[in-house]
Amino acid sequence: MFKRILFLALLIMLFQLDAQAQCAMCRTTVESTLSNGRSNIATGLNTGILYLLTAPYLLVAVIAWLWFRQSKQEQKERIAKWQLRQRVSQLLNKSN
Repeated sequence: MFKRILFLALLIMLFQLDAQAQCAMCRTTVESTLSNGRSNIATGLNTGILYLLTAPYLLVAVIAWLWFRQSKQEQKERIAKWQLRQRVSQLLNKSN
């Protein structure tokens, strides 16, 4: 199973499509609209780029926050168990 997943990942990485042509098309569109005095297309393009830029960072931030919250919860549970063991051992030592 692992070998199949690794093979598919390598296959996908080897046969990626080249999508750099769109950058030149966007640049040409923005330059032509700015030279005509219209900046609304350039503003919309910049907004779209910023939106696409922030999405992965927000996803990573949410995952990090959830992981941090879970680890804090587990730490509290470990401390509570340790304190309970300490109390039990103290009680057992007093009774002996």
